[in-house]
Amino acid sequence: MISLSRIKAVFLKELVQMRRDRPTFAIMIMVPIMQLTLFGFAIDTDPRNMPTAVELRDEGPLTRSLLASLAQSDYFRIVRRVANESEGERLLRSGAVSFLIVIPEHFERDFVRGDRPQILIAADASDPVAAAGPIAAANEIARRAFAPELDRLPRRLRTGLPPYEAVIHRQYNPAGETSMNIVPGLLGIILTMTLIMITSIALTREVERGTIEALLSTPVRASEIMIGKTTPYIMIGFVQTAIVLAAARLIFGIPFLGGPAPFFAALFMFIFANLMLGYLISTVAKTQMQAMQMTFFVFLPSILLSGFMFPFAAMPAWARAIGECLPITHFLRIVREVMLKGAGFAEIRGDLWPIAIILAVLAGLSLARFRRTLD
Repeated sequence: MISLSRIKAVFLKELVQMRRDRPTFAIMIMVPIMQLTLFGFAIDTDPRNMPTAVELRDEGPLTRSLLASLAQSDYFRIVRRVANESEGERLLRSGAVSFLIVIPEHFERDFVRGDRPQILIAADASDPVAAAGPIAAANEIARRAFAPELDRLPRRLRTGLPPYEAVIHRQYNPAGETSMNIVPGLLGIILTMTLIMITSIALTREVERGTIEALLSTPVRASEIMIGKTTPYIMIGFVQTAIVLAAARLIFGIPFLGGPAPFFAALFMFIFANLMLGYLISTVAKTQMQAMQMTFFVFLPSILLSGFMFPFAAMPAWARAIGECLPITHFLRIVREVMLKGAGFAEIRGDLWPIAIILAVLAGLSLARFRRTLD
């Protein structure tokens, strides 16, 4: 027969163990709060205020009305005015802007004549979700901007097609395939999840097994131990990268338009940064279970705040600030720019140096914590 008193004893024992295991208890409380905060406030599938560059070859009243309408809209945020289309293309390729709007010469004259001048809207469609909303809103924004002038046109020009034409160029992903955005991003997610996890349990496994004492009895320095332990995982990271790139090309048809040098420079720093973060976790955690639990706090922001699943530009400022502190945010931009846009060092340097800084900080903290652990 089941004894309630014995069940109560086991229940109280479990409560005592939970109270003593503070990291697990903290995770039980913090994870729901983190999920509510991120999903409730940080995630928006309808991106707004997308950075936009404009090239104005005609600066008449109609052009000024269009710029005012764009500025008042929630979808476009004009950040640059370019002198020519090549400069705008460079900004698109580097990811500095998401849209380039070109007003042609004699736009107002052709508009009044009914010659239907074209407004060129070049969109960075490497992220089709981020580009969809602004593209859909572009015609309505132009219609509102030109409404006063339309009322003054002859009746024959106010019927049928509008006296202008919005031409959309979806660059880097003309078909709007989601896989073109997701598959390159998966490389960063896979490397983050696996490398941090396996490295975070490296030192805690040594402590639990007691083999750390054997290392302490040798003349090996703390930095040498750390480098020696992480080097095999660097090799694993490169093997994973080769598998993902091969699958991306052979199965999904994802191109690799850029050169290998900028890609592998970013890849090496990103892998090493993940290993340093995992090693830092291993110096804080006391058991392998705690190390695995701590890595969860890295995985969730890495997936949600890096721009992998949801458009980065659609997040509030505080969420973007957190995302900028994650190495995966910058690595995802580099991977997509190199693979889909053919970017080189000049275009990716804005995301390369943040990874280098994050790597240096994590390496310094990991080494300092590891030395304290050895002491």
